[in-house]
Amino acid sequence: MTVAFAPPVPILRVYDLDAARAFYLDYLGCTLDWEHRTGEQGPWYLQVSRGALVLHLSQHHGDGTPGTTVYVETRGVEDLHAELTAKNHPFLNAGLEHDEIGTCLTLIDPFGNHLRFNQP
Repeated sequence: MTVAFAPPVPILRVYDLDAARAFYLDYLGCTLDWEHRTGEQGPWYLQVSRGALVLHLSQHHGDGTPGTTVYVETRGVEDLHAELTAKNHPFLNAGLEHDEIGTCLTLIDPFGNHLRFNQP
């Protein structure tokens, strides 16, 4: 059998499930694919996606470190910026950065994780 890898799925540490849903589903426009919880008091673990972007959000103590940066190569980053800006969120109004690497939109979730959407 030949070894083949699928694209990695980052696991981001989150604490408040309502804040995570508000950011990833309502603001960023992801879809909730599934969620899992062990027992009634256990931590939540969920998958959200938008197109080819797939993220796991975890309340598990050992999963991820707050402040993680995820690099997402993106086509249409200026359109994404316009879409998010139109939502007029009071605390989320990130700008576009242009440099020799490309055009970048960095979003910071409520837990300090950075999503760096970059169009080369």
